[in-house]
Amino acid sequence: MAIHTLSATALAQAIRTRRISCLEAVEACFEQIEQLDPQLKAFITLAPETARATALRADQALAREQPWGCLHGVPIAIKDLTATAGLRTTYGSLLYADHIPAQDELCVARLRAAGAIILGKTSTPEFGLGTGTHNPILGATLNPHDRSKTCGDSSGGAAVAVASGMAYLAQGTDMGGSVRTPASFCGLVGLRPSLGRIPRVPKSLPWESLVTDGVIARTVEDAALMLGTMAGLDHRDPMAISAPTWPLPDFFAPAGESARIGYSLDLGVTSIETEVVEVFEQAIATIAQVCPHTRPAAIDARGAKFAFETLRGAIVFHNYQVLLQNHGDQLTDMVRWEIEQGRGITAADYLRAEEQRGKIRHHFLEFFEHHDILLTPSASVLPFPLSQSAVLQINDIPLDNAIDYLAITYTLSLTGLPVVSLPCGWTPSGLPVGLQILGPPQGETQLLRFAFFLQEQLGFRHRWPALGQG
Repeated sequence: MAIHTLSATALAQAIRTRRISCLEAVEACFEQIEQLDPQLKAFITLAPETARATALRADQALAREQPWGCLHGVPIAIKDLTATAGLRTTYGSLLYADHIPAQDELCVARLRAAGAIILGKTSTPEFGLGTGTHNPILGATLNPHDRSKTCGDSSGGAAVAVASGMAYLAQGTDMGGSVRTPASFCGLVGLRPSLGRIPRVPKSLPWESLVTDGVIARTVEDAALMLGTMAGLDHRDPMAISAPTWPLPDFFAPAGESARIGYSLDLGVTSIETEVVEVFEQAIATIAQVCPHTRPAAIDARGAKFAFETLRGAIVFHNYQVLLQNHGDQLTDMVRWEIEQGRGITAADYLRAEEQRGKIRHHFLEFFEHHDILLTPSASVLPFPLSQSAVLQINDIPLDNAIDYLAITYTLSLTGLPVVSLPCGWTPSGLPVGLQILGPPQGETQLLRFAFFLQEQLGFRHRWPALGQG
């Protein structure tokens, strides 16, 4: 088996037992990057010299029997919205094309402390805004399963790197679906944890509660491994969960057959593309064969569009209005549009949105009084052509704006509950479709154990794209 095809969990074990060196793992990734990234464009910035030097130090530390942590020597990628000390961080914008941060964000510092080796920074749309992963620095990032299609936004580069073996794991961020949508489009595991599970430091709006760091991986156990290194209390983030750590789940404990499962095709908030419906319904039928307590569910999510668009609009306008004022002519049209959506939002609007968000969360909490898991599609559409600037209709039904197609994911973002996207099937043309699995409050352990059950028992797992096998 080629080194780059190992799971992160298997690689970490092979490194600990000296069957594979850290440098060999890093070189395997750079071989994939050299072969595939000129076409796929997953990385904005690479750090080969630093990664190789770190790998040599990691091998020397193992020789002294001084492992750094559970990700010792595992090569990973960091989304280019996340600051990395000494490594260029552009946010996908020409305005920051030469920006080199002095400090790591907390999640990066924790990953380094766990022994992970950073290969580089993955592509994102400018400031993470817009549809599809394309920016003025790199251009478009391509889907490894069909290079004429988008890889999703905004952690698209992260998903492409992991799906094609250029990295074992990748960090992403998720506000309205920016981890789950690329995971679905690229056939991966995409984890958005509970609000506050991974503290976010630094944070310009300390009580902001829509964005989380997340994980993109090829297996459920890899996602759990990475989450465990980033989770844990930090008082600098007032939203942080008080638990000092998050322990890895026991994946071999019973998790599936007795689960009380509810499913919803659309949560009552969106249309779903016909081919996605077909794969989702087949996945539900397959799950019901092994999980007899699988039933359709109705949850009142009315007002999700108003709540999310108002909160997102206000946050984006607050964060980027100065850039719009001073450098608007240098921003992409989509970014200018996104920022303008927040202009004119009043305090009353914002508070009404928070009130509606609270009602929606309450309805989901009521659901979990009688259920263990909720299933929905991970995306309302299949990966769409690179030539298509936005999704403005689904099944010939017009959408109001360019972010409406994310309603199936952003509705769950509003709840603050943990959610993971898992591959659940493929279209006849070979495009992946993701299953969105929502867990109860702070229920990552239960959530990931169930996802692992589906992965192992039903084969809901990553499939190598033809160009990614090396």
